Amino acid sequence: METVLLYVLGIVVVVVGLAVSIALHELGHLIPAKAFGVRVGQYMIGFGPTLWSRRRGETEYGVKAIPLGGYISMSGMYPPARQGGKARTASTGFFQTLVQDARETSATTVIEEERTFYQLPVWKRIIIMLGGPFMNLLLAIVLFAIVLCGFGVQQVSTTIGTVSECVLPATSERQECSPSDEEAPGAAAGLLPGDTIVSIDGTPIETWEQSSAIIRESPGVPLAMVVERDGTDVEITAIPRLTERYVYDDDNVPVEGSDGELLTEDVGMLGITAAYELTRQPITAVLPTVGENIASVTNVILHLPERIIDVAEAAFGPEERDPNGPISVVGVGRIAGEITSIDTIPVVERASYLIGLLASVNVALMVFNLIPLMPLDGGHVVGALWEGIRRWFAKLFKRPDPGPVDTARLIPLTLVVVIILGGMSALLIYADIVKPVTLL
Repeated sequence: METVLLYVLGIVVVVVGLAVSIALHELGHLIPAKAFGVRVGQYMIGFGPTLWSRRRGETEYGVKAIPLGGYISMSGMYPPARQGGKARTASTGFFQTLVQDARETSATTVIEEERTFYQLPVWKRIIIMLGGPFMNLLLAIVLFAIVLCGFGVQQVSTTIGTVSECVLPATSERQECSPSDEEAPGAAAGLLPGDTIVSIDGTPIETWEQSSAIIRESPGVPLAMVVERDGTDVEITAIPRLTERYVYDDDNVPVEGSDGELLTEDVGMLGITAAYELTRQPITAVLPTVGENIASVTNVILHLPERIIDVAEAAFGPEERDPNGPISVVGVGRIAGEITSIDTIPVVERASYLIGLLASVNVALMVFNLIPLMPLDGGHVVGALWEGIRRWFAKLFKRPDPGPVDTARLIPLTLVVVIILGGMSALLIYADIVKPVTLL
C-alpha cells in the first residue's frame, strides 16, 4: 500500500510541477504583453471547459479542465484583411473559411485599435512570443541549480562499494563464483565495503581512477594500502592478480578489434568496485548541464519522424522502446511514480531525481515551443521576423510599407500541425501505457 501511495505521490508532483511550468510559460507572455500595452482578455491554464476563473481588470484568469497547455488571449493576434480584399465564406473552400474565421475572431477582441498585438513593432512582438520559452529556460536553470548545487550528483568516490569473492576473466561465461574459484585478492587482503582508500604505497589517493591505475599496473606486486574504516586508518597489503579485462575507450565504451571482437588486455585486479556518493557541483556546472539537455532535446526533435516510427513499431510490435526516445506526459508521470516508489533509494536522492525530471521537462517545453511552425511560439517569431525583413527592404528601396504579415493565411498549416501533434501525442500516450519506458 505504501508503494502505491508513493507511486501516486510521484505522479502528483509531476502534474503539479507541469502545471506550474505551463503557468509560468504563459506568464512569460503575459508580463511583456501588458508592459507593451497589449490588451489581454484571458490568461488560462489548460484547455476545454473552464473549471475556475476570476476577472481582474480587463483580464480573466482561470483554469480549464485539460491541463495539457495554456494560453493568453491578446487583442488583434491576426491583422485584418487588406483593404479591398474579398472576404471569403464557406462557399469558396474550407481552408479559406478558416482564414476568414480567424480574422473575424481576432477582430472581436479588438476594443482599442492602438492596443492590438499586430500593431506592435516587430521587436516587441518577438519579445512577447519568446517570453514563454525564456521563462521555461529560467525555470530549468533554477531547478538544475538546485539539483547540482543543492543535492549534488552521483560521482565515483574513493570508497569501496563492493568486494568480489573471486576474480573472473572478462571472457568467462560465468557471472557467479564457484567453490573451486580462488579468492579475489581484495577479499583475501581483508578489504571491506565501506573502506575509503587513503593511500597506496605512500601515494595519497584523491580519485578512484588514480587507485585503479596503480592497481592495473601492479600485477603480482604487493601494495601497501591504507584505508579508513570506521574513522580509523587500517594498513593492508594486497597483491593484484593478473586478470583478463576488456579494453575501454575514453568514453568508457568497449573497443572492438578489426575482426569485430571485443579487445581484451591483461591487467592487475583486486576485485573491488567504487561506491558512488552525492557530490555538490559548483554553480559553473549549471549552464553546461542545461546546454547538454537543450542539445539532447534538439536532437530528438530533429529526428522526430524516425523516432515516432520507432515508437509505433514498439507499441504495435515486439520491439523494445528506446529509453532515450520521446515520451508523453503519461510516460513522465510513470517515471516519476517509479522514482518515488523505489524504497532502496534515499528520500533525498528521489527528491533530486524528481526535480531534475521537472528541469528536463522545462527544457523540452522551451525547445519544442521554439519550433518555427504555427501555432507554436517559434512560428509567431518567424512571422514577425519575416514582416521586419519585408519592411526593411521596402524602406531600403523606397517602396510603400507592405504592412503586417497576414499570419491568418497560415491557419490551414496551423490546423495540419495541430492534427499531426495531436496524432503524435495520442501515439506516445498509447505507447506509454502498453509499452512504457521504465526505470525498473
